[in-house]
Amino acid sequence: MKSQHPPSAAAVYTCPMHPEVQQAQPGKCPLCGMQLVGENSQDKRHNNTLAPQPSTMVHQGQEGGQGGHGMNHSVKHGDMTAMTLDMRRRWLWTNFTIAGFGFWLITSPFTFGYVKTGMIWSDVLSGALLVFFALLALLPRFDFTGRWSISFIGIWLQFAPLVFWAEKPAAFVNDTLIGALAIALAILIPSMPGMAHHMEMAKPGPEVPPGWSYNPSSWHQRAPMIIAAFAGWLISRYLAAFQLGYISTIWEPFFGDGTVKVLTSEVSRKFPISDAGLGAVSYTLEMLMAWMGGATRWRSMPWMVTFFFILVVPLGVTSIVLVTLQPVVVGHWCTLCLVTAFIMLIMIPFTVDELVAMGQFLKHSRRDGKSLWRTFWVGGTLKEVNIDERTPKYGLPITDLLPAAAWGVTMPWTLIASTALGIWLMFAPELLGVTGSAADSDHIVGALITTVSVIVMAEVIRAGRFLNILFGAWVIAAPWLLAGAGRGVKWHDLAVGVLLIVLSFPRGNIKERYATWDRLIV
Repeated sequence: MKSQHPPSAAAVYTCPMHPEVQQAQPGKCPLCGMQLVGENSQDKRHNNTLAPQPSTMVHQGQEGGQGGHGMNHSVKHGDMTAMTLDMRRRWLWTNFTIAGFGFWLITSPFTFGYVKTGMIWSDVLSGALLVFFALLALLPRFDFTGRWSISFIGIWLQFAPLVFWAEKPAAFVNDTLIGALAIALAILIPSMPGMAHHMEMAKPGPEVPPGWSYNPSSWHQRAPMIIAAFAGWLISRYLAAFQLGYISTIWEPFFGDGTVKVLTSEVSRKFPISDAGLGAVSYTLEMLMAWMGGATRWRSMPWMVTFFFILVVPLGVTSIVLVTLQPVVVGHWCTLCLVTAFIMLIMIPFTVDELVAMGQFLKHSRRDGKSLWRTFWVGGTLKEVNIDERTPKYGLPITDLLPAAAWGVTMPWTLIASTALGIWLMFAPELLGVTGSAADSDHIVGALITTVSVIVMAEVIRAGRFLNILFGAWVIAAPWLLAGAGRGVKWHDLAVGVLLIVLSFPRGNIKERYATWDRLIV
């Protein structure tokens, strides 16, 4: 690209942490996501003693008339291998750390006295594979294969203690922590493998989805999900420790021996692995996926946004329904199980807006003639360029930072009241003496009402509140159709159902803008 200014006065934007990244327009570093700093190229040649030689620089510029989207990534190395080497050089310590974890795993069965053959071989082989792929990834041509292989081994390590019912607590803690750290060191800390992805990230583009009033992928937006997933992981790990036999008692403040009954029920035993442990794995993956990617991942990592949505929403709703079915199937409540279901539930409203932004981006990309398949896996950009000036910066008072975490989620009093009605129905049968199928109906429908009312606090899916009209109608009809409800209960359910239907009509206040999606928020 030919500059419009004399070389001595041309503006150069470079990363404070990665001086080898230079381009002719503002943007973010493709390696770490930091805002590029503008400076005069002549001053840079004289003053920046850390700048690499021209043979190692990655230059990014604009082709005339393309608004920054006909990027010319001219690389003096001449091939992708050299670019990968430049990009990975400062992160090679992660490879050696992972190799160290591998040797740790190889020796763990003999250090901690594993008994089960399956666990012994799992740790030895997993450790050997971590060492192999960590060293293999040192070679630029195998960087992609090596780091993704490490990630899949890390996922296996989350499941191994559950599959083999590890008899030692050390084996459970060892594998789950080493697995999570291996994933973090392979693809989170040094950023995603794949040069094509980094080339797309380097292109200038919008930080905020066009037509939106905020960025749904900002760290402020993801913080509630990370915190909630961590809390769910701690609780699920505790419940799993009881199921795996590491502890003999479990805390239960309200329902007597309800937690023990639930965790040792026939339903729980039908799972080939600890169902609480499976929940801990889900929360681990959710926590890691919430961390993954930069503040523009709604366009730079569509595949990650999609898989994160699948893990949190469909699987989350399934988990919530299974937990709330406990009094129907098992006949007991479990306090900590309800807490984990609530944690999963509150994560959902904070997840859906990013999926909507990603879907709009893919639609725009398709209109621009780009490959939908490639864009989904590699990411991309749009012609519009904007800067996220609304998201509060680090160092501001907490009173400025906290509201940014809840953009896109509002709690109208009608939805709060609907949530309260759903919770009341879940526990009403025990308090009102409802029995039989009528009691089961209240347990199930109450959980569904609560789930819908909380999820639609996300503004982008506020229209989903109309589902509660159907549930309200069923609440009215159920006592007359099912056995176990007395005359007083019938009038009670009539009042609850009518009130729920009335509460489901008002939309509530919508504070944010979502481009073309606004017309769907009714």
